[in-house]
Amino acid sequence: MSTPILRRVFTSRATTITTTTTSFSSTSTSSHSLSSPTSDTSAVSTAVSVLTHHRSKSRWSTLLSLFPHGFTSPQISQILLEIRNNPHLALHYFLFTTRHHSLSSINSYATIIHILARARLKSRAKSLIKSAIKEFELMGVDDLGGFSGKKCKLFRALVENYRVCDSAPFVFDLLIKALLEMNKLDPCVDILRMLQSRGIYLNVGTYTELISTALKNKGCFFGYDLFREVYGCDDSKGRQGVACKLVPNVHTFNDLMLSFHRNGLLDMVEEVWIQMVKLNCTGNSYSYSILMAAYVEEGDMEKAEKVWEELRVKGLNPDVVGYNTLIGGYCRTGEVVKGEELYREMAFRGVDGTCVTYEHLIHGYCLAGDADSAMLLYTDMRRKGFKPDSVTIDTLVRVLCCERSVSEALEFFRVAMENADFVAKESSYELLIKGLCDEGKTEEALKLQAQMAGKGFKPSSCVYGAFIDGYMKIGKVEVAENLRKEMLLI
Repeated sequence: MSTPILRRVFTSRATTITTTTTSFSSTSTSSHSLSSPTSDTSAVSTAVSVLTHHRSKSRWSTLLSLFPHGFTSPQISQILLEIRNNPHLALHYFLFTTRHHSLSSINSYATIIHILARARLKSRAKSLIKSAIKEFELMGVDDLGGFSGKKCKLFRALVENYRVCDSAPFVFDLLIKALLEMNKLDPCVDILRMLQSRGIYLNVGTYTELISTALKNKGCFFGYDLFREVYGCDDSKGRQGVACKLVPNVHTFNDLMLSFHRNGLLDMVEEVWIQMVKLNCTGNSYSYSILMAAYVEEGDMEKAEKVWEELRVKGLNPDVVGYNTLIGGYCRTGEVVKGEELYREMAFRGVDGTCVTYEHLIHGYCLAGDADSAMLLYTDMRRKGFKPDSVTIDTLVRVLCCERSVSEALEFFRVAMENADFVAKESSYELLIKGLCDEGKTEEALKLQAQMAGKGFKPSSCVYGAFIDGYMKIGKVEVAENLRKEMLLI
């Protein structure tokens, strides 16, 4: 049976940790302890002297000549400790031992990681954490066959060697970050719970990264449950959390709201917002934009407008996301004039519109049947270098066919296809073919249908019906009958 890894509680404000540790297993770890005397103290003293007093070019050759067989694992760890105030030298020595003698152990890895963390050499420390996990296959496997943080030997080694290395709590942040970069979320959650149960607090940024990864990999509810557990909002498991010590930052709340919003869960977006207010975390412009977007997608423009006004009252400057959100809402509900007013306000405030801004307005004017305004916006959009998507082109083709003429819509479509990087929608081809056939222009329709087939679209019943009606109008009854028979076979 494993015994607890820590005997005293860490405090969030401590710059050093003074706990003593016991082993994770019933087997004694005295043979690996960094504070135990090595088998040959003179070798350690000699090595330290060579490292600290010799020139950089000669120290390594001297060590090789004096100690051709290298050092034992406890000796390596002790030498590292002796030169820990020179972290760059310690790192070079550690890499030297791994390169020439391959005698690095879990404890020597833990020692050098502590030294680098203490010196805030983050990237180096994270790199060695990953190397240790890969080299020694240190991630234990739980009963379900998954990776388990409770059996992570590197974590245990870091805890056991913490005090003697005079390390900093930041080392555990680096461990979590490294595991996240290795796509090992479950061990991170295990380790976090073990640390948290003993009052060991990570940086808020680490919690943010962990929760963000949980939201992406395991869904919005798993991420939210983890958030509540970490910050003391979940009493169901008897854990107090760290709410008394830390307050989540606005990025955590934004990630949570965005995750729920993408899943169409407006009530949960509102719940996260309430949690943000309760914990006295001030939302930023993006926070308000997400809440507005949730209301807009529910069709509740009244609430969206109230959020917009609150954003202004708070003295926040709306960003382009906020403007686009409200403009899109107005355009979808037929209030394109309000959307246009916001667009002009954007320009006045120096907020540059995006492709999305133009797409919202174009769709709004098309919905209102105003082909002229839609085309003016499209021209301005292209002039500014924005590339419309297939939905926007399809919408413009539709309004041109209805409000102007099929010929003008066809010309617009051809030019758009030449100048834009998108795949036209099947509905655009069908609408144009039907319009041409209605006007008796079956030859032009056939050319367009050939182009349609070249794009991989098979003729649908709608296309067949358009050609049948077209040939009937121009008196080619036999051709129409043949097409009708062919359509029955598809």
